[in-house]
Amino acid sequence: MDESRAGMMLDSTQHFSFVPQVKEFFLARQPILDRRQSLVAYELLFRRVVAGRMNDLDEISGAASIIAHTSELGIDNVIGNALGFFNVDSSALMSGLIHFLPSKRVVLEIPQTAKITSQFVRCVREMVDAGYRFALDDVITFSEYIQPLLPMVEFVKIDTSVMTRADLVILADQFRHVNKSLVAEKVETTEQFQNCLELGFDFYQGYYFAKPVILSGKKLTTSQTAILQLMTLITQDADNAQIEHRIKKEPSLFLSLLRLVNTAGMGVVKSIDSIRGALMVLGRRQLRQWLQIQLYTGPHTNANPASPLLLLATTRGKLLELIARKLNPANKSIADTAFTVGIMSLVDVLLGQNMKKILEQIILGKDANDALLYRTGFYGDLLKLAEYVEKPGEAGRLLAPLLLKLKLPVEELYPLQLEAFEWSNNLSAFVDER
Repeated sequence: MDESRAGMMLDSTQHFSFVPQVKEFFLARQPILDRRQSLVAYELLFRRVVAGRMNDLDEISGAASIIAHTSELGIDNVIGNALGFFNVDSSALMSGLIHFLPSKRVVLEIPQTAKITSQFVRCVREMVDAGYRFALDDVITFSEYIQPLLPMVEFVKIDTSVMTRADLVILADQFRHVNKSLVAEKVETTEQFQNCLELGFDFYQGYYFAKPVILSGKKLTTSQTAILQLMTLITQDADNAQIEHRIKKEPSLFLSLLRLVNTAGMGVVKSIDSIRGALMVLGRRQLRQWLQIQLYTGPHTNANPASPLLLLATTRGKLLELIARKLNPANKSIADTAFTVGIMSLVDVLLGQNMKKILEQIILGKDANDALLYRTGFYGDLLKLAEYVEKPGEAGRLLAPLLLKLKLPVEELYPLQLEAFEWSNNLSAFVDER
């Protein structure tokens, strides 16, 4: 970037002096999946919590905030290897601030309500020439109004929740004929996903993948049963000999455990080649967390590094652990239980079984069980907090009262979110290397 361009953009930040400080934000990270249901992107939405309530940022304020925080913290810490979709309007786009975002990592969303002037079209064209990619957001019609932008737009995002199947068929066909990638927004059920899949949509934004679909008569695999049994042994404080004996019956777990303890990050001086040695290196706390993650990543699953369920479960687990540690710094066991509640909160989706039935096979304790079954108690509040943050459009109004109840200032939530995102992203990278 040349000095004159940089100077112009720095001068433009003077117009955004009203942008709230980072302490007033939380970040919603909404997954976008491909047809194989692998994660390809996140839409990032900053939300502001002020005086016990929550509200959206206006487009310029939101864009300026995103740029400021991603520049400071690094976009990789927020989205890992995925793309980042950002909402912008004409004023935010033409301010020049967008150039602080890395062009190869972002897709800029233009709402269909944006004021499309010749100056705006020229700005978009210049940014495309500079390597930026664009999406039209909230599209409901193939109108003449958007025609000037179509040559520069790669993605078209359609809110499938407000359209009939017949209208979706027509709209999808129109945009396919001009070679646009179609993104179905607000996909919240498996039925909606299947419908959009049949209509030829390329990408899917929503939490349908995190909704439990109970498969009648489904039985757990040997590996899944072994993991649940090992988690129970740890909860019952069984000795290492019992745990070692059970792991030896499951070769895939044995190999995964040895691979884990022999990674550079574990700091072992010499290679560990026995379960006994691995258990000594890990300790009970890390062993429990490793087993919980294995439910999502073991050979019995179709999980891959871009598995949205894996990323969501591990992010929840880490966020709950970090919040519990912040609120109860002297009690490590509370943080450990919080991690368990977070990561186990999606196990019914993973296994296709009722949560109550799963919890009958493992001893977690009453507080954890109540949180997972009924969202009650301290751990239930933590889990609801994570769920509200994930879907602010539906549950965001409940976030501020819950933060007050937990006595967690919003300025402490945002950095904990970022730490959880980074931890989950790094874990995904480790899975990728296996």
